Amino acid sequence: MDRQWWKESVVYQIYPRSFMDSNGDGIGDLQGIISRLDYLKTLGVDVVWLSPVYESPNDDNGYDISNYQAIMDEFGTIEDWEELLQGLHERGMKLIMDLVVNHSSDEHQWFVESRKSKDNPYRDYYIWRPGKDGREPNNWGSFFSGSAWEYDKNTDEYFLHLFSRKQPDLNWENPKVRQEVYDMMTWWLDKGIDGFRMDVINLISKEQQLLDAEGPEGQYQFGGKSFVNGPRIHEFLQEMNREVLSKYDVMTVGETVEVTPEDAALFVGKDRGELNMVFQFELMGIDSGPSGKWDVTPWTLADFKRVVSKWQTALQGNGWNSLYLNNHDQPRMVSRFGNDSSPELRNVSGKMLATLLHTLQGTPYIYQGEELGMTNVRFESIEDYKDIEILNMHKEYTAAGRDEKTIMESIYSKGRDNARTPMQWNSGPQAGFTTGTPWLPINPNYKEINADQAVADPNSIFHYYKRLIELRKQHDIIVYGDYQILREEDDQIYAYLRSLGEEKLLVVLNFFEAPAEFVLPDSIHFSGQELLISNYEIPAEHSLRHMNLRPYEARVYKLQ
Repeated sequence: MDRQWWKESVVYQIYPRSFMDSNGDGIGDLQGIISRLDYLKTLGVDVVWLSPVYESPNDDNGYDISNYQAIMDEFGTIEDWEELLQGLHERGMKLIMDLVVNHSSDEHQWFVESRKSKDNPYRDYYIWRPGKDGREPNNWGSFFSGSAWEYDKNTDEYFLHLFSRKQPDLNWENPKVRQEVYDMMTWWLDKGIDGFRMDVINLISKEQQLLDAEGPEGQYQFGGKSFVNGPRIHEFLQEMNREVLSKYDVMTVGETVEVTPEDAALFVGKDRGELNMVFQFELMGIDSGPSGKWDVTPWTLADFKRVVSKWQTALQGNGWNSLYLNNHDQPRMVSRFGNDSSPELRNVSGKMLATLLHTLQGTPYIYQGEELGMTNVRFESIEDYKDIEILNMHKEYTAAGRDEKTIMESIYSKGRDNARTPMQWNSGPQAGFTTGTPWLPINPNYKEINADQAVADPNSIFHYYKRLIELRKQHDIIVYGDYQILREEDDQIYAYLRSLGEEKLLVVLNFFEAPAEFVLPDSIHFSGQELLISNYEIPAEHSLRHMNLRPYEARVYKLQ
């Protein structure tokens, strides 16, 4: 076993704007987080991943950074941040920060200089090109709709922005840019942080010809062939590791768009000196139709198991998985993969999905509110939404004449604001998140779903998470055991074995509301069994060979 603290950890993601507001302005902040550290300690998590708290004009909620070494006023001060770090460390928890270096804000000093003139020393900190035939340099579309190029009349050239037009892409070909990034990373590491989650890190290397992407004439196209896992990506990450990361005992996780397990093995391979793990999106795409994210299609358990098994098997012994079913960019997992139609089904399906995440090989990531069973939200009007991706899509689809009801249904299923409604702390005004008006409306179900209620109820999803986290600490097999799927063709049950030496762990999950039968294959021999956790009461006398599973039932056994 190649033992590492980051393999044995459970990570909790905080989206600061929506976590806890300490001063009544409706926006979560650092002092708000500090006031809830004991809650995180009670849950039992080891690492907090803090989404960006850097200075930012907030075009993309802090992922557009104007100063990498300063804290956004709305969130507090660097002193508040230092108090947060100290509070976490005192409680035995670690802190990882978001590293957003594919792009900066257009209000960053580097870009302010860069756009002044073609011979400015900062010009080639970004990717500038002259137009072509009176149009953009190529036909690339932005991840956030429209062109990936913005015309700047001051120098009569275009700059590249794969995301918002206020997020110009940094030019990683320029060694000065790379040195600036490494110096900034070192500055934070010397302050005592424990690692980085790296935003869209596999987009930083672009092939330099910037060729048109294939597709119909006159439409913006996804240019991924030119920048997803670009030509120098591994060289850049190895340099970053050599210059910075290898000098500290830290964890790194890269957000990597469109990667396969084969690509991931190059990023996380033990001897490659790049990253510890990556976030992959293959599982997050199983309910996307041919036209992409907003073309919502029903997912199947066959696809779900195929994707999870593929990643479990491919990285076994050769890398490490990150395990998540939702985050700040994804809808709530209990609404998407579970069942939020009643309190009972939400409770058991939330626990079932948690069982999956915490018993696979890899590091589990909990997104704030997931441990309470927080759900997607259905705001009446587009006016209530704040996310740039949602608003751009709504504008584009409305202009194309699409039906408003259909557009809103897509947003209810997949919109990023589902994850960004404020944390539900109690049943009081504004769910205890703020004494003011929240920046994004609270999900109306906060009276039933909130932390006070969950902590007080021993049968809550919260206490089930706490137990799962404890089990990981007690049983090496949950962290390090190999994975083997059982009854692969079953379209209702997801069952698998984990093995470490002589030990075996059996996980059986009914993914749907209908009852199901599970028969343990005869090839699996054992002399004794211990039920580690389940989301229903199980009678003392029961057969492991033949189980009748209730809606969304989950059981985990240790076999002797």
